[in-house]
Amino acid sequence: MDAAPGAPCGHFDGREHALAVRVYYEDTDFTGVVYHANYLRYFERGRSDFLRLAGIDHTALLGRPDPCAFAITRMTVEFLKPARIDDTLTVFTAYDRFRGARLLISQRIGRGPETIASADVEAVCIAPSGRPRRPPRDLVERLAPRLLVPSAP
Repeated sequence: MDAAPGAPCGHFDGREHALAVRVYYEDTDFTGVVYHANYLRYFERGRSDFLRLAGIDHTALLGRPDPCAFAITRMTVEFLKPARIDDTLTVFTAYDRFRGARLLISQRIGRGPETIASADVEAVCIAPSGRPRRPPRDLVERLAPRLLVPSAP
């Protein structure tokens, strides 16, 4: 379940994960500014690579005897400044706490020292049927050292 050697999945700085993202032409509108929906893609990459670097693999979650996945149920995004073609951005992700089946996540996108977008995210652990379920104990234990508010499964 660990990332492949050399895989571009960022790094941890304390409990926060940092992932470098380059803005490509395909990410922008005709003015060279990142199209708003692409920030959601950057945030998704940050959340996925956080889990990957923490040793949690989406494919392995579905292959468990008690399979599960995550679905986003709420996301509030604040766009502060535009990102532009060729910018190098950093997606910062912090998994804050579990609350039952819900997982609360804080994210921001930086360009150098400035934050250009931020998001508060609520994900829910689900069974393959789509019904919410508590996350498996070993998943909670793997994330516990990085949670803002540790919780019991």
